[in-house]
Amino acid sequence: MTYSAEQLKTIEKLASLYVKISDIADIIGVPAAVLREDIACDSPEASQAYRKGKAASRVNLHAQEMRLAQIGSPLGIENVRQSLMEMEEDE
Repeated sequence: MTYSAEQLKTIEKLASLYVKISDIADIIGVPAAVLREDIACDSPEASQAYRKGKAASRVNLHAQEMRLAQIGSPLGIENVRQSLMEMEEDE
């Protein structure tokens, strides 16, 4: 499916808020099954917008965890350690 620039912007924004695909589909006016398929890879634009939105929020969460770790939060330290291990596994 071809998405408008506005729909792609909405997909990215809502994905950054961790809104479910079915809800995103309702908001942009497409069937959830179609959006799911397009995000899976049929539509590079929709997939990129969705993944970019999720990644942006994930980066913000990592930054918050890093700040907590730097002030000595045990949970922050553990989360940052886990993120580092996942990062190194992904290299």
